[in-house]
Amino acid sequence: MSDDGAVDDGAPIDPDVTQRTIEHLYEQGWSDGLPLVSVSAPFVERFLATTARDPQHVIGRMPQTGRVVTVQTAAINAAMAGCRPEYFPVVLAAWDALMAERAANGGGWQSTSGPAPLIVVNGPVRHELGFNSTGGVFGPGFRPNATVARAIGLIVRNAFGVRPHELEQATQGVPGRWSICFGENEEESPWPPLAAEHGITGNAVSTTLLRTCEYVDNRHTADPEQLLGDFADTVGRSGSWIFKHGMAGLVLCPEHAQRLADAGYSRRDVAAWLIEHSGRTTAQLARAGKDHADGRGVRFPGAAAGTDGTDGTDGTDGEAFQRTLPPVDPEAVLIAVAGARTAGISMVVRYFADWSGTPVPVEAPVRAEQTV
Repeated sequence: MSDDGAVDDGAPIDPDVTQRTIEHLYEQGWSDGLPLVSVSAPFVERFLATTARDPQHVIGRMPQTGRVVTVQTAAINAAMAGCRPEYFPVVLAAWDALMAERAANGGGWQSTSGPAPLIVVNGPVRHELGFNSTGGVFGPGFRPNATVARAIGLIVRNAFGVRPHELEQATQGVPGRWSICFGENEEESPWPPLAAEHGITGNAVSTTLLRTCEYVDNRHTADPEQLLGDFADTVGRSGSWIFKHGMAGLVLCPEHAQRLADAGYSRRDVAAWLIEHSGRTTAQLARAGKDHADGRGVRFPGAAAGTDGTDGTDGTDGEAFQRTLPPVDPEAVLIAVAGARTAGISMVVRYFADWSGTPVPVEAPVRAEQTV
């Protein structure tokens, strides 16, 4: 923008008109609390021009409300979120990946925990569109990361009608509910890209619903099992344990990923170690009133050590040990690599339910010349 308020390739901008437009969009109830971008039909057409899908094709349903999402609805919300048209194939891939998750097709959007989508982008599209993969990936500052995630939130709000104090039932909610999107740091990862390990090479998106993210700061040891033990302790904390088992994964910083790989651990090995070692003894859970799991898997107080709810193994104190993670295939544990090599700080990501392990390829843009 020039000093006189005009963009370099267009007419001068009238700030009063802009402000009235912003207020109008708020009045319609379409906003997530932040100002929206006003859009026109020609602008939405530039989004639709990046995909071969029919604008009226239904890409999501919410049975409990009878509402649906179409490609056109997604495009409108992506435009209002501040996306550029060329981001739209990533938005569609992220949405399709969410629709492959059991939690997102049930009552997940209305959960009392207010879950947050986690969106991981792989492939050259990270650099082509400017996704942040390194320092501060869980934070602000990068338009693709922020607006792709925001687009998902606006779709849920405006197409499904899940709004706070209405259909949304979050007790407190999750900070960053509509902002957790980043590229995997493939360049500094010791392993193949996340999507590639799950069968999709090139540009792809993996996603699930999270209950929360919890950092693990471990820069004090070079022992890989001490590092894994730190992760296991965080995964196994009782506060997030409401069912017989929980589900969690890791977003490793490059330093931690390389340390584990140098010790011979693959992604699957890390997952298998966490499945085996993450948990609490029955006595520890009893102190939190969570030592018993009933037939439906819901936790409550009442079981003595060594009775219902244990898996038959021994804890370090000789008492019955209960595993946080179910004895699942390690492929079902999401382990991504992102962030910078500035310190040994990684993130435990705790799923709302489970992760399907189903990445979705990003469509190659069609008529791309119309998106610039």
